[in-house]
Amino acid sequence: MKITDIKAVYPKWNREPGRVWQSCFWQIVVRIDTDAGVTGFGVGGGGEPGALVINRHLRHHLLGRTMGSTDDIRSIWDDLYFASLPYGRAGIPLMALSGVDLALWDLLGQAERKPVYDLLGGRKRDRIRAYATGSNFALARDKGFTAVKFFQGWTGDSDYDAAAETAAQARETVGPNGQVMIDSYMSWAPEVVLKMAHRLAPYEILWFEDTCTPDHLEELAKLRPQVKPILLAGGEHDFSHHTFERIASTGALDIWQPDITWCGGITAGLRILKIAHRYGIPVIPHRGGEVWGLHLLMATDCTEPAEAHSDQWIPASDGLWLGMPDVIGGYLQPDESPGFGVTVNTSMV
Repeated sequence: MKITDIKAVYPKWNREPGRVWQSCFWQIVVRIDTDAGVTGFGVGGGGEPGALVINRHLRHHLLGRTMGSTDDIRSIWDDLYFASLPYGRAGIPLMALSGVDLALWDLLGQAERKPVYDLLGGRKRDRIRAYATGSNFALARDKGFTAVKFFQGWTGDSDYDAAAETAAQARETVGPNGQVMIDSYMSWAPEVVLKMAHRLAPYEILWFEDTCTPDHLEELAKLRPQVKPILLAGGEHDFSHHTFERIASTGALDIWQPDITWCGGITAGLRILKIAHRYGIPVIPHRGGEVWGLHLLMATDCTEPAEAHSDQWIPASDGLWLGMPDVIGGYLQPDESPGFGVTVNTSMV
């Protein structure tokens, strides 16, 4: 089958532009049509600029392309990456490319009447244990979660006590055998990381996520042995397998967390996994509880648990995708529908 049309749309998100980048450049929907009457949908990032990258540039490299195998998807990825190289390699162009890649995987699944995890080699497990990102620990427990992650940014010395108080609540909720993680969203300086590790030792934190920025690879590499047994996780703001090669060479992180809707899609995710295998690094995709990462988790040796943001286990006001799997008893499981098994909420686009 040949690609006859491609279009990216920035949905009608209920978000006012502001200082937070997600309010300006949030997820886009990508649609790819073929002469066989088969359509694929994907999700990427970058907001209206991301959609512009696809609609004004990448589509010209896609029209007329043959699509019939996973090799075709990989070939298209390489061509689009090269075409956008002068202005791309990271950020919004790679977020846009992610949407195209995921739409291609969905398209092939629709054409072959197979879920994406079958295109990737089939299920390696029946279900995926999930962890809850958010601060409503009691509700997370009631939904069956045994692992939780909360946010603790840096505003000043009072944050040490605030982090300890929240960690104590999380540990009490999930019990001694549960898992507790903390995301600082790139706001902790190295000295803060060290002091937090000491202050929070009684609560047996599994990992600190995004402690420093992605540009502080050497600092992260020095911190790793100093904060053991706490692990350093990150990678959601990193793009393509090329960047993860650099992360690997510096030994900056214990756990890699590529976001499949930003890093370059499943094609990039598979290449990142290959690098991780060489270095013995576990890969736990950022927002892996969404179908885009969930299918990768089901078919590969990505590591559990899968991240479920609060809008997956608390009713959302602006649900873009219909048919997302529910968290049941703390676990997630995609169904056997072709492609990713979800449809677009047309009222949003």
